[in-house]
Amino acid sequence: MEEELLRSPAPILRPVRHGNAFEETIERLLQNIKLGLFGVGSKLPAERELAEMLGVSRATLRDALAELQKAGYVDVQRGRYGGTYVCSRPPAGSGSYPELDPAEVDDVLTFRGVLEPAAASLAARATLSPAQRGHLLRTLAEVASAPANLYRPKDARFHVAIAEVAGSPSLALAVADVRSKVSDLLDRIPLIQPNLEHSNRQHQEIVDAILRGDDEAAFKAAQDHLQGTASLLHGFLGHSQPENFPQSTAPRR
Repeated sequence: MEEELLRSPAPILRPVRHGNAFEETIERLLQNIKLGLFGVGSKLPAERELAEMLGVSRATLRDALAELQKAGYVDVQRGRYGGTYVCSRPPAGSGSYPELDPAEVDDVLTFRGVLEPAAASLAARATLSPAQRGHLLRTLAEVASAPANLYRPKDARFHVAIAEVAGSPSLALAVADVRSKVSDLLDRIPLIQPNLEHSNRQHQEIVDAILRGDDEAAFKAAQDHLQGTASLLHGFLGHSQPENFPQSTAPRR
């Protein structure tokens, strides 16, 4: 049962607010696709179940899925074995992204630099169940073996998994939110094979520290990993690295 909950996107797929139900339904679905919670080729939950998760009517959900199908994010298949399946995210054309505000980029990366090392530290201090350890190792293996076109959603799923096993649902939601914003930034820069290989080694270091219960090493490994990503983003996006990027140490017991 616990393993099923860890595999399920339900804890991250929060109900929408009803002021802009249609728009927020699209936002929630896209966030979970970008985070790898709905993986490429996977079938979304049944319409009734998905509508209940989101707290919207089935009509609103159908309208949102129709727009996502037009945009190439999902494929709706009919018939006995039909359903809604996640497609590969369509590549954005040149100039299709809105202009970035450097202050917003810095804010996202600074907030991430506070949240994710703390999540890794908490995960290392937690008493992980076999299901939680398996969840962490499974998402690690999936990102390590992912082809280039699936690397970023698998990477995002791994980072959210760390927060999930840390034991704080609120922290997991916060990490999911900030990672979604980071994914939007990463979509603007190329995939670089040496960086992916380095990231995979850093992912392994984070998990090794968590599984042996070394919270300080987990914090430091996560911090080093995020600094590398921030450097790439600042370099490609043309913004200087902020002087106040979090450099704190893990909280001591």
